[in-house]
Amino acid sequence: MKRLIVIALTLLLLAGCAAEETDPTEEDLIVVGISQVGAESDWRVANSESVKAAFSESRGYRMLFDDARQMQENQIMALRKFIQQQVDYIVLMPLSETGWDSVLQEAKDAHIPVILVDRMANVEDDTLYAAHVGSDFYGQGKKAVAWMEEQYPDPEQAVQIIHIQGTLGSTAQLGRTAALEDGMTRHKNWNLLTRLDGDFTQAKTYEAMGRYLDGLPEGQAIDVVYCENDNEAFGAIEALEERGYVCGRDVDVICFDATRNALRLCMAGKISLVMECNPLLGPMAEEIVRTLEAGQTPQKQQHIAEQQFTPETLTEEIIADREY
Repeated sequence: MKRLIVIALTLLLLAGCAAEETDPTEEDLIVVGISQVGAESDWRVANSESVKAAFSESRGYRMLFDDARQMQENQIMALRKFIQQQVDYIVLMPLSETGWDSVLQEAKDAHIPVILVDRMANVEDDTLYAAHVGSDFYGQGKKAVAWMEEQYPDPEQAVQIIHIQGTLGSTAQLGRTAALEDGMTRHKNWNLLTRLDGDFTQAKTYEAMGRYLDGLPEGQAIDVVYCENDNEAFGAIEALEERGYVCGRDVDVICFDATRNALRLCMAGKISLVMECNPLLGPMAEEIVRTLEAGQTPQKQQHIAEQQFTPETLTEEIIADREY
């Protein structure tokens, strides 16, 4: 380990007396460099708070936190700075799946384990990271598609779909997009009206959705708006309602994350299906560090348990108990 080690000096007060323990100092702490994508959504903010709490000083860590502001080059620079600072561990939430091989190799050469949180990094050598904790994004999408199949069982009925994608190249976008595409391959009556880039943000989705809706022929039906996170759903609903659509009646809005605000809109009937994507990944990441500290090998892929919500299944108690 490259962390600074302080040798605790014990003072013998009297012959036969035990040495007094000293409180841990900063130099006893495990140093963890954390590279976060940004703060583009409610989910991401909750994810950051979970990780910060898990790697707090009270738990034995000195945390170096970097917000990349949605730019991968900022993440790469942060990782190289962490390597120069000789941190003990790096926790990385990758913006996209590709482009990580070189900097992760640098971390490996410096003997710094890297833990991937939330999204994956698609690297040729999977020994470049110690473990990944996150969600089964394709599995989430499959469940959303299964719900659509239940709601639209008639193979003769055309289903008009707007697909709003998240940050292109991110694991969540790739998995949720692949699930919808697989569903559309099976159901020839499912018609993709358009695919918009929402970048997981409310503002960008609102603008893109508004422009698209303004160009639609009068009376064009929209059955499903498949949003790849909650914030995209917020932007889509705002744009739809401004143009006279009634969400939950005229159009089914589907989204992923299950933040408190999305659950409230779901309970009100404006969102038809919310797939949970649990952001509280900090404890799982911290457990991997504890496993490595004990000289053990962590499980390579770890998925967090998640559920789904509809207006019929939600209660005020569920929403009140939500941590994010």
